[in-house]
Amino acid sequence: MKRSLYVLLVICLAITLVFAGQAIAKKKIFLTLGSGSPGGVYYPLGGGMAVVIEKTVEDVRCASESTGASVENSRLVGLGETDMGMVMGSVAYKATKGLDPFDKKYNLVALFQMYPAPEHIVTTKQSGIKSLADLKGKKVSIDVPGSGCSTQAMAILSEYGYDLEKDLTLANLSQTESVQALKDGVVDACFFNFAYPASAVMDLAATRDIVMVPLEEAFVDKLVKKYPYYLKLVIPAGTYSDVDYDVLCLGDSNVMVANKKMKKDIAYKITKAIYENVSTGKYALTNIHPIAAQLTPANAVNSPIPLHPGSMKYFKELK
Repeated sequence: MKRSLYVLLVICLAITLVFAGQAIAKKKIFLTLGSGSPGGVYYPLGGGMAVVIEKTVEDVRCASESTGASVENSRLVGLGETDMGMVMGSVAYKATKGLDPFDKKYNLVALFQMYPAPEHIVTTKQSGIKSLADLKGKKVSIDVPGSGCSTQAMAILSEYGYDLEKDLTLANLSQTESVQALKDGVVDACFFNFAYPASAVMDLAATRDIVMVPLEEAFVDKLVKKYPYYLKLVIPAGTYSDVDYDVLCLGDSNVMVANKKMKKDIAYKITKAIYENVSTGKYALTNIHPIAAQLTPANAVNSPIPLHPGSMKYFKELK
């Protein structure tokens, strides 16, 4: 009788542990983070942020997904198919307003602004291209369709006066494909949008004599006035080998967006985890890419779209 009672108690304990384990497992939250294509900053930094979240936020798992970047991430997050996404500020702004290239408004908010990024216009000495005027009749890669880079590239070219269907040939290649195409002479120039120094450009500079095409100051001022979400930025001389001059560029901000439906406590925990692991600790983001040093609270709150209440709570606590 005692033996039967003992066996019964063991069975009950086992069942209790199973259900307890299931209850704990159910508490695990799985999040996805849309980054970008290999070669830019989004891809490694997004992967680093996913690791920080998974390793430091209790009961949360997170995976970074390579995507077409800004426009695609806006749609994915807006539709609830991805939890977070790295998006250029101008694209995030348009997504919330339902402006081209979007056909409806998306309920996006920012967890934080990450860093500003200039639009790189890169070519080789062999091409003979030194200015926007020299692009006429050339084949130019502007990144994948719908990306923030291609959107900004078309704005630059159109405002300069080019007929995008007649005056030049546009190619929609990924960052990695663009580098290889420029190396092989398949395209004459490439537009890239990312923080500097970028691995894609450094890779190109390692085997080719590169030229960075600067914009004229009056032209940039005109663009910033028309598109207030864009920025006037300079890539300092010496950032890339053989480029010994400052390069004036049209830039954009970069934000981590989420859907308005994200729970306040989750947004708070994510934001806190990221900003506590920028430059210190085992998972420091500056070890992934130096641009992470620009992940400061002062930069974070300067977003072209409203901040999530959970993120606002964290930044207010720092004051």
